[in-house]
Amino acid sequence: MNIRLTINGINRELAVEPDETLLSVLRREGYYSVKHGCETGECGACSVLYRPENTGDTPVAPRMVNSCILLAAQADGAQVITVESLGSRAQLSVLQLSFIENGAIQCGYCTPSQILAAKALLDKNLKPTEDEVRDALSGVLCRCTGYVKPVQAVLNAAAALRGDSPGQKPALFTRVMAPGGSMVPPTAGDIPWGSKPSVEAESQQKTQTQTDTLTTALPPFFVAPEPQTSVVGKAEKKVDAAKLAQGKQAFVDDYPMPGMLYAAMLTSPHAHARIKDIRTDKAKALPGVHAVLTYKDVKRVLYASGGQSYPNPPPYDQVSLDNKVRHVGDRVAVVAAESQDIANRALELIEVDYEVLPAVFDPDEAFQVGAPVIHDEPDAIAIKDAKRNLVAEVHANVGDITLGLAESDVVIEREYRVPQAQQASIEPHICMTWFDEDDRLVVRTSTQVPFHVRRMLAPLIGLPVKRIRVIKPRIGGGFGGKQEMLIEDLCAHLTLATGRPVRFEYTREQEFISARSRHPQRIVYTAGFTGEGVLHALRLYVLGNTGAYGTHGITVQTVSGLRGLSTYRCPHMEFDCDIVYTNIPTPGAFRGYGAPQAEFGLECLMDEAAAHFKVDPIEFRRRNWVRVGDSLPLAKALGEAKEGFDQIIKTCALEECHQQGMAAIGWHERDRWRLHPSRPTRRRGIGVATCMHGTAIAGLDMGAASIKMNDDGSFNVLVGGTDIGTGSDTIIGQIAAETLGVPLEDIIVYSSDTDFTPFDVGAYASSTTFITGGATKKTAEQVRSQIQEVAARMFNKGYGQALGGAAVQSQRPVGVAPQDIVLRDRHAIASNGHRISLQQIALFATHQEDQHQIMATASHMSYDSPPPFGAQFADVEVDIETGEVTVNRLVMAVDCGVAINPATASGQIEGGNLQACGYGICEEMICDSQGSLVNRRFGPYRIYSADEAPELQAILVQTYEPSGPYGAKAVAEIPMDGVAPAIINAVYHATGQRFYQIPLTPERVWSKLHTANH
Repeated sequence: MNIRLTINGINRELAVEPDETLLSVLRREGYYSVKHGCETGECGACSVLYRPENTGDTPVAPRMVNSCILLAAQADGAQVITVESLGSRAQLSVLQLSFIENGAIQCGYCTPSQILAAKALLDKNLKPTEDEVRDALSGVLCRCTGYVKPVQAVLNAAAALRGDSPGQKPALFTRVMAPGGSMVPPTAGDIPWGSKPSVEAESQQKTQTQTDTLTTALPPFFVAPEPQTSVVGKAEKKVDAAKLAQGKQAFVDDYPMPGMLYAAMLTSPHAHARIKDIRTDKAKALPGVHAVLTYKDVKRVLYASGGQSYPNPPPYDQVSLDNKVRHVGDRVAVVAAESQDIANRALELIEVDYEVLPAVFDPDEAFQVGAPVIHDEPDAIAIKDAKRNLVAEVHANVGDITLGLAESDVVIEREYRVPQAQQASIEPHICMTWFDEDDRLVVRTSTQVPFHVRRMLAPLIGLPVKRIRVIKPRIGGGFGGKQEMLIEDLCAHLTLATGRPVRFEYTREQEFISARSRHPQRIVYTAGFTGEGVLHALRLYVLGNTGAYGTHGITVQTVSGLRGLSTYRCPHMEFDCDIVYTNIPTPGAFRGYGAPQAEFGLECLMDEAAAHFKVDPIEFRRRNWVRVGDSLPLAKALGEAKEGFDQIIKTCALEECHQQGMAAIGWHERDRWRLHPSRPTRRRGIGVATCMHGTAIAGLDMGAASIKMNDDGSFNVLVGGTDIGTGSDTIIGQIAAETLGVPLEDIIVYSSDTDFTPFDVGAYASSTTFITGGATKKTAEQVRSQIQEVAARMFNKGYGQALGGAAVQSQRPVGVAPQDIVLRDRHAIASNGHRISLQQIALFATHQEDQHQIMATASHMSYDSPPPFGAQFADVEVDIETGEVTVNRLVMAVDCGVAINPATASGQIEGGNLQACGYGICEEMICDSQGSLVNRRFGPYRIYSADEAPELQAILVQTYEPSGPYGAKAVAEIPMDGVAPAIINAVYHATGQRFYQIPLTPERVWSKLHTANH
């Protein structure tokens, strides 16, 4: 059938299928700003501005609609506006510029819809309040930003459209100078981190917060001390922001291939079953079907799917397609067909005879003798005890835990439980595979680990690594869920079977039941203290539920042990862990990687211990937390599921983080307003948690960089590190620009193509700035040295600048040594003040004398893993009648070393805090008695929308980490670690009741309060 649409002011007549969605039609016509995120209209990534055909006298204003649930036929005669209509390459719209300038774009997948929602608001109201902006954005879910900067962007755009002067706009950043030095590495005693902020600094903070705010008060941003650099430490615009704001082709699905087939996957309806028989004849006979693959068609090759360094940590317990299924949502068969609709219909024609087996979902039960054996296959590799469903055991100790507990005056033991939670990236897993003109397999995929994918894929499909190229474009959110070789093998198998390009994308339901999630755990802490409240012995037991397969099981639980036993000084420590199979959907990597689980228990425990000793919770922590010069003995004992390396803390601003956070949250006044006279059922409380994370995996993570100089003095930087929305491409560019003395705009960053970029482990373990940035700095220093050599030769021969940029001998020779030349402002500058532009140097080296390409490559690996530190605060209200917990405000002060880009760093804190708030309050994957996930879409699985999010405040407390590039440490994962325990501790402060399980659903809270009061 044909329909008429006016798209961005252009009248179109389009042929559509009766059941085709408007989303499908728009993307087919090249409007790639309109994204797929779900099939139920709940994420908003597919939103467009829509005006139905006007049949009356009154014009109807355009409104936001979800194009994934609107049939194209229903839109006949309508007007549709997408973000492609806003601005142009030469001149972006005010809204687009505001999103770019305010750091509102992280992964950028939801950005076009956010901009359209903002446009719809500002077309009606140029003086919106913050609440009105949040309401307008509430239909577009964002998993990255925490909504702080998008809201700020809309408010600033409104001010610009009103014609306000820049001074009247709400400020994006407020800078507060704390005691400290500069970008020069400080010596001992230079930075008194334990001292109270100066009265002058506090006064500056109050003054700036007041004067920088219009009618809307948004969270201020703090950094101290301010870096003395040109590019590093500055809130540079993200290098990919413009294309994302315009909705240009950037993601996997934005590049359809000619002749492309569409894949679909049949999944198991049973939690545990053996496939007795599977018949595919009817599916293969369906017109338009090109391949149907089952375990009968694919060679059985065992592997571990976690995207980790070689050799992958065991067990090797997966194959591409198996004759046994181990959870609801497990793989059964895959189909490739001419359209998605035909592929989905083919799945319905596959006939499977299952022998349903007993299933087990509780790890304590799975661990017992007589429980159903989940992995009874004889060829699985490196399972500790398959008959007991025991994947692995981990044990580590320091000192003598038995003696330490015996010597303790007070012993506290508590058990905690944490849930299975989903990464919920708005872009689902998606992959395309095809053979190029040289008969090499190309894999374009939304992955955090392209080089690992290439290596792991090769044996599964029977191709050598040299015949596989993996390309990572922009990614619509990762959060660890894409640190997995999850669907690339099936997509490649279909291309091998058909010889055609194949596109394979998970549905939102499959994201929940067939992708990865956070490991649920049962955690037991036993702590011994002296009579003065000094920690003397600490034992941690973790029972980790790794679900149907062991991917990431050992390493996540090992990190739980490391992070759960490293924040505080203690002479006697022990970690024991059992990692167990069950029939729940398989967990894997999720931002924080084991730390949020353990630190939840640890920080709840320390808060309870403080109450026992009748000591302020922060003072109690201060007595025990680690300091500069302390070692981290568990880092060596545990490593990455094997012995690691000694770690000594070189930088730690825990005192300053807590001081800043206390001032921001009003810690010393927290007992003055727990009860509200006009709301008698409400109780208010403030809680705290101390946080510590890691920076890369010591002695294992490695990345490389390559830099070449262009004729105009710009530079191409090639890295294998993967930007998953964190802004790492921008960070890499800033490090290169700072080293080479040029602005960021002179750096062209290309990343994540296994054919053209150097190796990198990928985006995980908070490693990219530290490892890839370290490689970039090394490489840039080599290029800088080459430039200095050429410049010295030019100076000493009397070369200077001529018209047209060529270098000619126009001045007397001067004696200049390479080491006396600095690169600044696009020039090489000699100590005597003479200068030559980088363009002249590039042209001279390439075209005029001793011609050669100025370029270098370097790798970086570190035996240091410097921990970032943080202080997390939560302000909550509890309704004692309903059990509802409302988080009003989250404040986090973080020591991440030098923030290479404060805008992206603060964005990581804000977004991570909101994710972690969901972990503490509402996010939990719930299975019924048969192992079927109940909440397998965004409606029942609730993540925060813009109008529900608490106020978020990020504070950067700067140290200079000598092992990091320009003093940097990690920042991306630590925001996940402290929110849940801070909320729990705030609820205790409000109600006097302690909770030992998250999330704090109203039912859980009401039940505990009701039981306590009766």
